[in-house]
Amino acid sequence: MTSRAQRPAARILLLDPADRVLLFRFTPADRPPFWCTPGGALDPGEAYAAAARRELFEECGIAVDCGPEVAQRVVEFTTLEQVPVLADERYFLVRTSTNVIDTSNHTALEQRVMREWRWFTRSELAGWPEAIFPEDLPQMLEQLA
Repeated sequence: MTSRAQRPAARILLLDPADRVLLFRFTPADRPPFWCTPGGALDPGEAYAAAARRELFEECGIAVDCGPEVAQRVVEFTTLEQVPVLADERYFLVRTSTNVIDTSNHTALEQRVMREWRWFTRSELAGWPEAIFPEDLPQMLEQLA
């Protein structure tokens, strides 16, 4: 059995004025493409809310407080850097008045594998042909509506 690194992470449920959710398309070399909410691992000593604010700015160019945590998921996966992790993901709901996204602060890894982003309606999520994470995103959004 492979031991898994602990990976606390902050993720953002970013909704635009039309109530669409933002997802980034990841295109790693070792697995099929998938879509995921903005967010990522906490820096050492960083609180979840602070990480959510930092990730929202780094990945989307939006500098706002993310508000309260609205969901939590504990999941196992292998990162893009091939590290098996047990991720404690905390989700923060952010409503934005714009649908403009600035990706100029992406890391080199993000620039390589996160080349697309898209605003999704709730109805589009259910039948999308590629994987979307978290897998229960439509239910999460329904509970928040």
